[in-house]
Amino acid sequence: MDREKPENTKTFPTSFPLPDGFQPEGIAIGPGPVAYFGSRATGSLYRADLRTGQGTVFSQGPGTPSLGLKSDHRNRLFVSGGNAGNARVVDTATGAVLKSYQLATGPSFINDVVLSRGTVWFTDSTNPVLYKLTLGRKGALPDSAQSVPLSGAIQYGTGINANGIEVTPDRTGLLIVQSNTGKLFRVNPSTGATTEVDLGGAALTNGDGLLLRGNTLYVVQNRLNTIAVIELSPDGSKGTVVSRITDPRFDVPTTVAAFRGRLYLPNARFTTPPTPETDYTVVAVKRPAG
Repeated sequence: MDREKPENTKTFPTSFPLPDGFQPEGIAIGPGPVAYFGSRATGSLYRADLRTGQGTVFSQGPGTPSLGLKSDHRNRLFVSGGNAGNARVVDTATGAVLKSYQLATGPSFINDVVLSRGTVWFTDSTNPVLYKLTLGRKGALPDSAQSVPLSGAIQYGTGINANGIEVTPDRTGLLIVQSNTGKLFRVNPSTGATTEVDLGGAALTNGDGLLLRGNTLYVVQNRLNTIAVIELSPDGSKGTVVSRITDPRFDVPTTVAAFRGRLYLPNARFTTPPTPETDYTVVAVKRPAG
């Protein structure tokens, strides 16, 4: 459940612009009605007020991508660095980089991130491994990251492999979607062993960002302009696709975050050749009851 105090979102815009040429990918929301977006082009970070849709770049990028994002209650933003093979932690108040981590050397694609029980997990779409930051007392950032090789059911192939990441409803495991196969996997966080989640034959083709609310998992299928809505077992070993959300405003959305009764998604527009003048938007849709 969202922890912010109740707020009437009826007057909040259901769509708002991002800077021209920004090339968004990741989104994080909170604390409060504040959304953060990362640029694939420059790595700059943009902050928007959900009440008005207005925002500004608050942290200039390093010239390499900023992809998956997650914010915490300590005013920090954890940022996946894509093909730079790194991650960084940014102060959401000042935009300053608090710490950087080189997660991989050689070809890599650090794609998405999730926070769970004092640990921050990152996916690598090129290499079968997860990276983790184990936070210390009062959320202290560690000196270095650790790698957890993936084993078991998941098999990496050509294209985008492990992409979005979430926790299981009972918070005992992790969930990752493999974009190129459309499969969902449960990961034992202690060992890295993976098992395929039984979806009754349903496919999550082009699966990208994941969002868990209760026992409901939302999976963005980017190039299909669709969100798959899945009801999971508590341990995340089984699931049923109960519906799919589409909207004519979707233009290859990649990731999703929630505020109150809405889901917010940035349109990455992968099928549109990017230029400095290309326009990008964020769209909000109603979150299904349940």
